[in-house]
Parts: sequence; structure tokens; C-alpha cells
Amino acid sequence: MPATLDIAIVGATGRVGETLVEVLEERNFPVGNLHVLASLESAGKSLPFRGKNLRVREVDAFDFSQVGLVFFAAAPATTLAFAPRARQAGCAIIDLAGALDAPAIVPEANASAFATREAISPCSPVVALAVALAPLRALLAPQRLTVTACMAVSSAGREGVQELARQTAELLNARPLEPQHFDRQVAFNLLAQVGKPDAVGHLALERRIDEQLREVLELPLLEVAATCIQVPVFFGDSLTVSLVNEGDVDIGQINQLLASAPGLELVEEAGDYPTPVGDAVGQDVVYAGRLRPALRGEREVNLWLTLDNVRKGAALNAVQIAELLIKDLA
Repeated sequence: MPATLDIAIVGATGRVGETLVEVLEERNFPVGNLHVLASLESAGKSLPFRGKNLRVREVDAFDFSQVGLVFFAAAPATTLAFAPRARQAGCAIIDLAGALDAPAIVPEANASAFATREAISPCSPVVALAVALAPLRALLAPQRLTVTACMAVSSAGREGVQELARQTAELLNARPLEPQHFDRQVAFNLLAQVGKPDAVGHLALERRIDEQLREVLELPLLEVAATCIQVPVFFGDSLTVSLVNEGDVDIGQINQLLASAPGLELVEEAGDYPTPVGDAVGQDVVYAGRLRPALRGEREVNLWLTLDNVRKGAALNAVQIAELLIKDLA
């Protein structure tokens, strides 16, 4: 293991990029020099790191040979544009946008699958599902998973957060509402989709959940039915989960496995349950609650999950991947 590693973060001024900087410091990651990069519009800003202010530089002018590891925390198009340069410079790459052809990794679920110098940190719902379901693989043979992912507006970046705040203020002050970032009112409302559907009605995020979850859990035949809705919550994704097993399920055994699962906090007290605002936001674990069998049938288990989508669902998972990576870097 090297004593230190020089790192670049592309998209450093976004919510996830800023949190990456914070998590690297909090976990005492062996960073040598940290280069924070963004678009021309964000260049010149500064981010605090270990008692200093790091100046944000334009990614287009950056020499990637200066670093050994690059986090891509920007839009997929940015990752696709600059990852080849980073790869040619010999950098290891962790892609938080899911743009590259690399293994998707959730360390609590498939750390052993990381055998290359490139990895994808999956979308937030997949992180939550993988952390909760990976401990159950020895007990269950899942056949079908149905999940409704209630996505916070921060999944749309800083613009999503600003839009919810603006809409809320306008409505509370009885001013006319003109949606900007979202196609309609999101404040005090629920939107049935996150982004635009494809020709058959599926969202790109729903397809990512299907593909990435089957890969991370190493269950290629698992049937995944995902629905992503936009909810008027600033931070914290929440998921309703229904899993149909090949055989009968034992809720007691499932409860025991979840209670000791790494990266998971199970709320077991009857009548209690976790929420994004009250529990998950700012925390490093996935919260689970409302564990229960189906009303009819012995093969189904139902569950509620919530996590900080920016922290646990993105930045922390990426840093945990980097902690696996650094063991193999010379």
C-alpha cells in the first residue's frame, strides 16, 4: 500500500463532489495531493480540506498524469469525455455516473468482484438494496424483487434542491408557480417518474437499478421491477421492497441476519420505523424497518429502506471502493 495517493475529483463543486472531499477527510484516506476539478463556470471556487482551501480548477486543462486515482462525480457526458485521458495517463477510475464499462461495486456486497483499476459506484437505490439483500443470499433464493424508489430532489443535483426550495417559498407566499428544473410542481407533490421514459415507458434510472443490482448481488436471473418516483424531500432516498423467494421465508432468521449486517441499521421496535430526515441524512449506514411477511403466501418478505443518497448512496460508497483499490496500488 502506498503511503499516500494523489487524487483528482471531477465534478468537485456538485453535492456529491463536495461530500467526497468531506468523506476523504473524515475517513483519513491517505491523500497526498487532492485536485478538485469542475467546469469553467465553477473554476476559481474553493473547497476546504484538512485546514486548507483548495482552489477548483478547470478539468479541461488538467494533466491527469499528476494523479493516481480519479473520482468522476459529474454528469455521464463529462465522464465519457475525460475518462479516456485519465485512463491513458495510467489513473485508476471510480465512476459515480455509471457511464463506463466497469464492474459495479458495493463493498458490503461484492468487494471480491473488484479486480480491475476501474469501478462503478452504483446509483443510490442499488447501494441501499445491495447492503440490505447481500446478507440474505445464504438464506434465500430470490426470484423477483419489486421496488419503489422514492428519490430525493438532490438526486437531480444542486439544481433539484434549489428548485424545491424555490417552489416551496413561492407556494407558501401565495405567488404564481413556474416550474423550471422539473416539468411540473414538485413541492407538496409526487411525480410519477424521475427523468424522461424511453419508448416503452421505462426510465434510465429504473434500467440502471435492474442491471446494477443483478450484477452486484451476482444474481443474473433475478427479476427486478423498479419504479422511481420524485418526492418533495431534499436529501434521503427511501425504498419500499417486496422480495419473492423460491421457498418459504423465515422472518426470524431474516431479522437476525439484518441485525448484524455490515453497513445496515435495523429498526426492530414494534411500531417504529426509520425516516430520511430523522435518521438517515448525514449517516454512513442504510436504515431498514417494517420487516414483515406478506399478507398472503409464505414466500414473500416486505421491507422499508432509507439512506442518505448523497453520502452513503454515492460519496461514501465510492470512497469505500477506493479503500479496496489502494491496497493493490503500488
